[in-house]
Amino acid sequence: MECPRLYDVTDLPALEFDPFLWKSLKDAPVSRIRLPHGEGDCWLVTRHADVRFVTSDRRFSRDIVGRSIPKMTKHFIPLDRAVSFVDPPDHARVRAVVAPAFTQRRMDLLRPRAQAVLDRLVDGLLEAGPPADLIRHVTSPFPLEVISELLGIPAADRTRVRDWARTLLSRASDQAAAERAKQVQQAARAYFRELAARRRAEPRNDLMSAMVAAVEEGRIDEEELLALATLMGLNGWHAVRNNASNMVYVLLTEKGLMDRLRSEPGLVPQAVEELLRWIPHKHGVGQPRIATEDVEVGGVLIRQGEFVYVSYVAANWDEQVYPDPGRIDVDRQGPPHVAFGHGPHFCVGPMLARMESELLLATLARRLPTMRLATPRTQVRWQTEVLIRGPVDLPVTW
Repeated sequence: MECPRLYDVTDLPALEFDPFLWKSLKDAPVSRIRLPHGEGDCWLVTRHADVRFVTSDRRFSRDIVGRSIPKMTKHFIPLDRAVSFVDPPDHARVRAVVAPAFTQRRMDLLRPRAQAVLDRLVDGLLEAGPPADLIRHVTSPFPLEVISELLGIPAADRTRVRDWARTLLSRASDQAAAERAKQVQQAARAYFRELAARRRAEPRNDLMSAMVAAVEEGRIDEEELLALATLMGLNGWHAVRNNASNMVYVLLTEKGLMDRLRSEPGLVPQAVEELLRWIPHKHGVGQPRIATEDVEVGGVLIRQGEFVYVSYVAANWDEQVYPDPGRIDVDRQGPPHVAFGHGPHFCVGPMLARMESELLLATLARRLPTMRLATPRTQVRWQTEVLIRGPVDLPVTW
């Protein structure tokens, strides 16, 4: 057996595709690797078909909490009882509590309110005058306000939730950072426990009240509620903030893309899907699965008890599925991307993320038709030590 390659994730320039993932996809789509933290080796699966297989086959379990695993971060991100780390049927039971809040019908009802929030933020950007930081004025507060209103987080508390997300969703490569992440986990749990108590006393038309009702009805327990609320509150801002900012950066730096959306506004949904496929939004890989029995994947035998990571980023650049994957093609036809995952653990909120991205791109194309970067693209600063890639700020002018 070949010696496992060390995947020591480093910060990459702008949206450069990870060369380790590219080499794995091209040369060894199912390969043994070693990660910077934790114990032992693991498998990395990168080919589109293999990723879909692993993520939908029940012989690969997400029940990893409490296990000693090879990992990217010094701290352990999964929360106890988090739906992301529970296998069916309990996974489906917990997910069913929040799924109704993310249906197409609910998104259609939410869309006018989200548009009003976005228009107010763009008004503020215009009032600030150029040059202005698009992230500070628009792409950061927009998803924070939307997920907060959906979940029921009061306006006065949203800054805290944002700051917790920044800390918890970092790579935390040293012990001090790991300790900060652990403290944030505890603080977030305590906060959402208190918010649940408030909604139990005074229910409202928000997702927290719906989860509290589910606890009262015995469909989930308190610990599952806390894990759900923390996961949605922190990820619902952080991932969309970075992905939306990445999309705007691409539109402002890839010749002709923004002009195309200005002239063909109906193309925005297709553009969002292609950008979700193309943008290498993650640093490294997410969370692993464990094989519950011997399974062959892509012609390679994975033994019972071995850990397996998949890369959705790599799968979205599989040349066998997406010809010329490094080219952004908003007219691309073919299989859907896997940016939101696949299988039972497919992200619960893709319709919300899509709606926010579509509103953002369409609104910017309409209201700021001359918007452009206010600094050379090489001077745009990018976040470091993060799991979801994105710029620090995005200075624009018009």
